[in-house]
Amino acid sequence: MRIGKYAFDSQEQANTKVQGLGVETDEQGNEYPTHDHTVVHLGHIVLEEGEYDEDGEVTKEPVLSVKWHVDALWQHTYETTGEGEDAVTELVEPSHPYGWKSYAVADIDGNGIHSFYGLDYESLKVED
Repeated sequence: MRIGKYAFDSQEQANTKVQGLGVETDEQGNEYPTHDHTVVHLGHIVLEEGEYDEDGEVTKEPVLSVKWHVDALWQHTYETTGEGEDAVTELVEPSHPYGWKSYAVADIDGNGIHSFYGLDYESLKVED
């Protein structure tokens, strides 16, 4: 598995990219993924914390990213080449899906604001 962190221009753009991974709709109209990846929408993340007085009133507004942030835990896939006795199945390292790489966030301190199950981002990040 590999971890990718992305910053899209809007929530709608992020939703389109996620739906492009594979989504179907059940009989009740509920959408569900048809892929094995885990995608978490973080939204407009806080870039600078706000400041507050003792009454909880805002003295300095927080600064939010104008981008819509998404973290993804990409699962390995298997690829089989050849047929019959000549068939070879190999583990394929996850990479950015088509159209995602240009939205990848390069500079992150540690794990950023989100992590998957305590997994270390630096050791599992998608290689460019």
